[in-house]
Amino acid sequence: MNETENIKCGVAGVGYLGQHHARIYSELEDCDLVGVFEPDDEAANKVCKLHGCTRFQTLAELGNACDAVSVVSPTDKHVEVAVPLIQHNCHLLIEKPICISSEEAELILKNAQKAKTIVQVGHIEHYNPVMTFLEDAVDNPKYLTVERLAPFQPRGTEVGVVLDLMIHDIGIALALVGTPLVKVDSIGVRVLSATEDIANARLVFENGCVANLSASRVSEKKAREIRVFQDSGYLSLDFMNQCGHLIQKNEQALKKSEVPVEKGEPLALELQSFLGCVRDSRTPKTDGSFGKSALEVALEISNQIQANW
Repeated sequence: MNETENIKCGVAGVGYLGQHHARIYSELEDCDLVGVFEPDDEAANKVCKLHGCTRFQTLAELGNACDAVSVVSPTDKHVEVAVPLIQHNCHLLIEKPICISSEEAELILKNAQKAKTIVQVGHIEHYNPVMTFLEDAVDNPKYLTVERLAPFQPRGTEVGVVLDLMIHDIGIALALVGTPLVKVDSIGVRVLSATEDIANARLVFENGCVANLSASRVSEKKAREIRVFQDSGYLSLDFMNQCGHLIQKNEQALKKSEVPVEKGEPLALELQSFLGCVRDSRTPKTDGSFGKSALEVALEISNQIQANW
């Protein structure tokens, strides 16, 4: 597209998370927030009044007005929102997970390939400065453990905690290890919803690396932490507070040092990266194929858990 023109952006779904997509688009200098599609009158009117944008009554209207759209509807609605927008030649950032089944993901990818549009999946931690540090620092990991905790919220319970939260860490493990997954063992329990609210998964990779992932959405505290063990020592980092430390062997002792993590709002960094891909016709680091791979692992974990109920 023309480098001098601002990218016309929209948001499909401006609930709890979608309102932040709208906020950031309205603040970025190289794009214009054109409008939103949102069935709920109160949510739509609030965002449109705050940012001076249009409420579109149909996805077709939104698609015709925009170059790029964030899809932030409930996960089970992603495919029915994404496909019409792609058919109107919109580039999409689809919040994770990309959808609820491998078949739906394939439908989205086939439509995007036909329309030659970009699909980025909102694996937000990949744009967190902590992940940027890890991508440079991790070399041949032997073992990693990730813990993700959150208080219970009624929103998002159309899927279990694996597709809601753990999928972040599945994506992180796949990216950091970089070799095929060969075995998955998982357990989980329901507490407050019809799907699993607590889950633990053990992923074994072809190179021998093991990743232990734990997620809970019925915790009293919030946490997003990772520890990576490799020959040179181990890294302990906090995605939420964007800090951490490195422990290395120093002769016969252990040396602890703080790691240099440049702080930044992950969602803003993610949207900036998305718009850069749209402008430069680049493939996103968390493109549709990556999102589909993470989804398929998450579904395998979920199916294992539910088979034991």
